[in-house]
Amino acid sequence: MVKLGCWAAFWGDTDRALPQLLTVPDLDYLVSDYLSEVTMALLVRAYAKDPGAGFVPDAVSALKPALGEIARRSIKVVTNAGALNPEACAAALRLLIAEAGLKLRVAAVTGDNLLPRVDDIVRPDARDMFTGAPIPKTLGSLNVYIGALPIARALDAGADIVVTGRCVDAAVVMGPLIHAYGWGPEDYDRLSAGALAGHIIECGPQCTGGTHTDWHKVPGWDDMGYPVASVDADGRIAISKPDGTGGLITPATVGEQILYEIGDPGAYLLPDVTCDWRDVQVTQIGPNRVQVSGAKGSAPTTTYKATCTLTDGYRVMATAMFAGLDAAGRADRCGQAAVARAQRLMAEDGFAAPTESSIEVIGAGATSASPSPRDHDEVVLKIGLRHADKRALEIFSREFVTLALVAQGMTGLFAGRPGVSPVVKVLHLQVPKMQAVLTFDLGEGAVPVEIPPGSAHARTRTPALDEPPPYVPAADDLTVPLRAIAWARSGDKGNKANLGVIA
Repeated sequence: MVKLGCWAAFWGDTDRALPQLLTVPDLDYLVSDYLSEVTMALLVRAYAKDPGAGFVPDAVSALKPALGEIARRSIKVVTNAGALNPEACAAALRLLIAEAGLKLRVAAVTGDNLLPRVDDIVRPDARDMFTGAPIPKTLGSLNVYIGALPIARALDAGADIVVTGRCVDAAVVMGPLIHAYGWGPEDYDRLSAGALAGHIIECGPQCTGGTHTDWHKVPGWDDMGYPVASVDADGRIAISKPDGTGGLITPATVGEQILYEIGDPGAYLLPDVTCDWRDVQVTQIGPNRVQVSGAKGSAPTTTYKATCTLTDGYRVMATAMFAGLDAAGRADRCGQAAVARAQRLMAEDGFAAPTESSIEVIGAGATSASPSPRDHDEVVLKIGLRHADKRALEIFSREFVTLALVAQGMTGLFAGRPGVSPVVKVLHLQVPKMQAVLTFDLGEGAVPVEIPPGSAHARTRTPALDEPPPYVPAADDLTVPLRAIAWARSGDKGNKANLGVIA
């Protein structure tokens, strides 16, 4: 079986998971998934300021102390930390390898960045594939979610470390499996299983008990084990974690992660395969070890999903704590006064009113499904404003702190005077696969990768199940919280949230 460990689930994740995974015997691959829609948006700002930036530096710093052991044990590495600039990330790693006197070959996978061809890609009538909002050509980034084949081809060519840009999360696992087992582009069931293995471990300890519904049953939060997927040539998967680490691996913890962000479980669309996970079985086969099987697959579509970002005005966020009698009422009045004062001063200085404002008193029901009575003696005031002009919000930033002289019981401002930052809007569209030319480069020149075109008849959704007849409660029925009889996992893609429930 090919054994893969995931050392990072997002930009900002711990760098201590990588040495933890190196304690696993016979580890074949170290993989990481640093990217999200929000991460790409943040990197756009860094890349705009410095053409040598635009990648996730955490991957370089995490790998640096481990390169010697990685080389000694012939462990291969796959990461999407390249983000907007995989060439620069690969160059940084090559420099470290040379300084250490090692002989590891690094490949950069490119072709997902289509911003230089925005005029060809974004048609005048282009619309967001979820909301229908128009997509302008004045974008900050435009990246397609590529699949696993370029990773596999780079490994075929002798890469020890593969750095990609915006690939689908599961590709960092699928690529090594395609390389190891020679799976073809029409081995749909195996490709779906490889995607499932990647999907389970991509978020690190989320599948080892992190964010589990039955949180009180999960030991060792202070040293959670990062996941290891062992996958055989037919796509049977075993999920485990390093010995002696915290966390919990059961059908419940892994099952929750399977439901994470997949939408339709019968048609989870990836560039290499359309996944059908409705008949997946998760079985306990040992302490902190489960087997996953039953993934099915079919032909992928002819398009990639692309994410594009653009600056959409500015925002400012301010928070302050209130304590004492009637804290909630005083915090709410302070928030109302702060917004009203900002609007008045903006008008005096010739600015329009804010395009959006938000006042929340946290601790008094603002973020709860069941608001509490507003008589709490300790709350946090949170204010947010949006405006097309940065200068208008700087008025609020300066004036908000003066309310500490007016609002009784304001015990402190979090992080001092609030800063104004640009709002990055995320939009999505479909791009024909033929419009993205994918390559990998081992430092000797770009090598093109042939991508199957996909099927125009690919299944993109499955029929909704019929609703059962309404249940009529019996006189002796008990009412219990849903968590007493179900597990659940929430997730999001940018601002598109979803929820999966296991009865």
